[in-house]
Amino acid sequence: MSLPVPASFPRKRVLLLGASGKLGRMLRAVWSNRTDHPFEIIPVFRGQLETDGGVCWAPGQSCDALPSVDVVAAFWGVTRGDRADLARNTSLAQAAERLARELGVGCVLHCSSAAVYAPGADLSERAETRPPGAYGQAKLEMEAALAAMGQGPRRVILRIGSVAGAESLFGNMRPGQPITLDRFADGQGPFRSYIAPQDLARVVEATALSGEGVFNVASPDPVRMQDIAEVAGCPVIWKPAPVGALQHVTLDTSRLQRLCPLPATDPLDLVEGARATGIWP
Repeated sequence: MSLPVPASFPRKRVLLLGASGKLGRMLRAVWSNRTDHPFEIIPVFRGQLETDGGVCWAPGQSCDALPSVDVVAAFWGVTRGDRADLARNTSLAQAAERLARELGVGCVLHCSSAAVYAPGADLSERAETRPPGAYGQAKLEMEAALAAMGQGPRRVILRIGSVAGAESLFGNMRPGQPITLDRFADGQGPFRSYIAPQDLARVVEATALSGEGVFNVASPDPVRMQDIAEVAGCPVIWKPAPVGALQHVTLDTSRLQRLCPLPATDPLDLVEGARATGIWP
């Protein structure tokens, strides 16, 4: 539970890149419903008119019209497409870093992914980075490109797990309609590391204020996907797990917990948290 922020508390001004993307919209919805967070959010929209109190800016444009801020939060990126499309994750991250340096901010947050790891259980930030897919490879290349830029503002890399409402399970769930899941030899379905949008916002707050380096981002305990489906009102249809399917793909979040203690994952909180943002269902 977050503590109330006194009226005199000097709020940090945060430039939110990717404000119109799914995670950006989720974070904006969470912060608009709270008064106890330490930020003044300035959304940035690319290629569209100013809206919702934000500004219109894209890489390559002058930043003269941008306001003075304390943090740049880069929640823009590309999640699908061919190699050239996914390579834009690197160019966008580099643009965010250059913008942060030009504005003289103290911290820049970059949105990476748990997909950079070789799939497995209880993966720490030191786990092998051997992504099985093109998206994870693109994010790993993004991280390497940022490291090659050398010293600058305090840099935070968020390797985010499954965000409730923003990944494939929620994308396929509609309350009252069945959902198909793999069943493994023990009769159980997949276990994954999830985080509610409200807890993701708290992670952004904590890491922007005092984090540095790489953080796995998820709630501390894995959750059964079947429990999420059942809470969401979606009957589960089981199919045998195919050869090579992994039952447990989970993150060790010990480092994050020391900076930003989060409660244990509750499937009901995940579903209600996703619904509260207006993004799902």
